[in-house]
Amino acid sequence: MIASKSQKNIELLAPAGNLEKLKYAIAYGADAVYAGVPDFSLRVRINNFTKESLQEAVEYTHKHKKKIYITLNIYAHNVHLDQIKEHLKFLKTLNIDGVIVADPGIIMLVKKYLPKVEIHLSTQANATNIEAVKFWAKAGVKRIVLAREVTLEEIREIKQSVPKMELEYFIHGAMCMSYSGRCILSKWMTGRSANLGDCTQPCRWKFSQTEKIYETTVQDDMQRFTVDLEEDQHGTYFFNSRDMNLSGHIQELVDAGVDSLKIEGRAKSVYYVATVVRAYRKIINALGKKNLSQVIREQQKQLDLLANRGYSKGFLLGSEPEHNFEGALSQSDYKFVGQIEGKKKINGKTFNVVFMHNEMFLKDKLEAISPKGNEKIKIKKILNHKLEKISEAHGGHDKRFLVQFDKVLSDKILLRRKLTK
Repeated sequence: MIASKSQKNIELLAPAGNLEKLKYAIAYGADAVYAGVPDFSLRVRINNFTKESLQEAVEYTHKHKKKIYITLNIYAHNVHLDQIKEHLKFLKTLNIDGVIVADPGIIMLVKKYLPKVEIHLSTQANATNIEAVKFWAKAGVKRIVLAREVTLEEIREIKQSVPKMELEYFIHGAMCMSYSGRCILSKWMTGRSANLGDCTQPCRWKFSQTEKIYETTVQDDMQRFTVDLEEDQHGTYFFNSRDMNLSGHIQELVDAGVDSLKIEGRAKSVYYVATVVRAYRKIINALGKKNLSQVIREQQKQLDLLANRGYSKGFLLGSEPEHNFEGALSQSDYKFVGQIEGKKKINGKTFNVVFMHNEMFLKDKLEAISPKGNEKIKIKKILNHKLEKISEAHGGHDKRFLVQFDKVLSDKILLRRKLTK
């Protein structure tokens, strides 16, 4: 609990692309998670939530005294309405804490079928001003997920004008080259609609010219805006936004009136979710304390180690966010190796059960990532599923390995190794 105005009870809201990621988000410090079934949640791919696993997710979240919000933020067509009504009837059987919605028609259906559930307005609805927030307040919305285009000063003005409205703001994750994600590129290029949850992310693709020309200037008809398109051996990236990283501005967002700090990334790995959630948890816990600057620097170093498209402050400070024209992802100095899934005794020795994501060698010196911090560990022995001694283990399958480290590790600890150059 945060005591002063600068340390009020801020919610850290984390993505949950599946049940496993949800559990890691909670273990690493999230106060709440957001999740949804593929058909209605703007995450059709890399999302394996079913009715059964969503019910388990709600139970798990509440068991740990956290909150769960269900995403229902597609822009629906008539063909979707009957399915949405059935889904709302199902959600009524769950004890969910809120529904994230963009479509006014779906908001009306939520009020009909889930009259006691909080309605959170999705960033897809593009709420960017005081009057829009007042409108949604009259429509029964409890929380506004502000558009990414809203600046810090505008957040402050909105909170002062509509103080009872809860405000949520994205602080970390992928940025979209379109207005708060309302993009037609995917539908136009591939037939898959971003506004129905099936974005193929053409803004991240590389574009190559057919002619042997390696530099082109694109300019509008009145010569107000110019972009130099340069092509190298990797192609050209001219829609590719940098990722958002507001780790250095959490205090300002809290002071401006933001109630919930949201992380993007339901399609990311457990390693990404855990590392980002932990970073912002530590920063939030340090608000109002003398060591805040030090904690921010430490956690920014951890965020820099994740693969990213370069970081940007988005629109927060009133500038246009930077784009990454050079390429897709930066290369991290570390590789995510695997995750700890328990322990087992073999001939009186305690081994950890490890689910491998990438390769690990007996000679490797690893780092163990936990909610508290990082520590170096050494491998003493690796056994395969047949309990045979081996010198290396690889991911890409469902078999688990037994690994004896120089200390026994707890569940949900993640392993990474530094890449040699």
